[in-house]
Amino acid sequence: MNSKKIQLALLVFTLSLMGIAQNYNVKDYGAVNDGITLNTKAIQKAIDDCTANGGGKVLLTGGGKYMSGTIYLKSNVTLHVGNGTVLLGSPNYDDYATDTHKNMYKNEPHMNRCFIFAKDAKSVAIEGYGTIDGNGHRKYFKKGRPMLIRFINCNDIHLNDISLINPAAWTSAWLYCNNISVSGIKILSRVNNNGDGLDFDGCTNVSVTNSNFDNSDDSICLQASRPDKPCRNVRVSNCHFSTKWGGMRIGLLSRGNIESVTVTNCTFKDIQDSGLKIQQNEGGEMKNMVFSNLVMENVPRPIFMTFCQQRASVDTPEGEYEPLSRMHNFMFSNIVVDNTKGDKNSAFFITGFPNHNIEDVSIKEVQFIVSGGGTKEDAKKEVKEYTLETLGGWWPEFSKVGTLPASGVFARHIDGLNLENITIKTVTNDKREAVVLSQVKNYKVSNITINNKEFKL
Repeated sequence: MNSKKIQLALLVFTLSLMGIAQNYNVKDYGAVNDGITLNTKAIQKAIDDCTANGGGKVLLTGGGKYMSGTIYLKSNVTLHVGNGTVLLGSPNYDDYATDTHKNMYKNEPHMNRCFIFAKDAKSVAIEGYGTIDGNGHRKYFKKGRPMLIRFINCNDIHLNDISLINPAAWTSAWLYCNNISVSGIKILSRVNNNGDGLDFDGCTNVSVTNSNFDNSDDSICLQASRPDKPCRNVRVSNCHFSTKWGGMRIGLLSRGNIESVTVTNCTFKDIQDSGLKIQQNEGGEMKNMVFSNLVMENVPRPIFMTFCQQRASVDTPEGEYEPLSRMHNFMFSNIVVDNTKGDKNSAFFITGFPNHNIEDVSIKEVQFIVSGGGTKEDAKKEVKEYTLETLGGWWPEFSKVGTLPASGVFARHIDGLNLENITIKTVTNDKREAVVLSQVKNYKVSNITINNKEFKL
């Protein structure tokens, strides 16, 4: 064999070794996929070797269930859970580490631990057509409930084509991260309480597409727990939401700005509370959001917006409250809502606060079917303000005020409101007005119909 052929053969051999070296199969580290063996050390060693050698894939493949406690993802590592394979959380709370940061909401230290954790990492990915199962059934977790995933101060993160099921608490918390891409995932979180889906806190440049959510709490949350860490440049598209609470909640944790958000081409079905919950509480500014091409079925409040004051962050001292800033520039268009199966508590509900208006809100091109049933007494009802006394230490939820005096839209404390091309139909007779505005200025109402009759304020 001549020298050129030898050199070529060596090059091919070297390249093949490099390709092999990029994959780290946890079985080679002693992991067993029997659903019983605790594989925390084996999986972590594979991750450590992968990042130490410049990065690659850590493979969990071959079917079965690899059980583990807390694992730490690191830079340039892709955690690949193959089709038919499960990464299973340990049912033992003591297998979850205590150095995985904390939940940023007040009164929730029981959710500080987590299953998969990354801090200060770059180019991290979780992928594959397999499943990550938190195994978070209530019978296992009585003294604390670990989250499934928590990332903090990470850059360039991908979460693709994976099923995330059965977390003991939230499915994921993303804190102060940048450049996040989520695509093709499925979340099923119904085995325990507070089963949020994707919670982005102080994150920038976020994309969530082509994903399905079935949650016991809010499916996607946008938050800002630190004044210096805004949540901005977020795109959500082509997703489906079903949940016991809110499809998307924007706010509550709102010490920093939350801005530049688009939500489009999404469906919402069988949601207990609200489709879009947009709630500013704490010092930050909330602005510049567009919501379009949405279809909702059995979603009592398609849009629920509140501007009020409440302590949400664990870092805000007890008894202290952040000042209110601004909420402005929101557009909602091309929305179809069918609440035929609901009750009279179905409406678009938008309320600012005395001396703190929500500014510049546009709602247009809406078809809205409601069950009706509102009474004359309901039509005369005075709706409570979301004061601290009304909240009683809790969040500004609909239950704090109850039935509204409008069958379609109730808006209060708004400066700059456009309602255009809205069709409302009630299945049964309703004694309330279709639209009620209270302390709203600079408004325009055009082409509103109720049961095929033109509505005039």
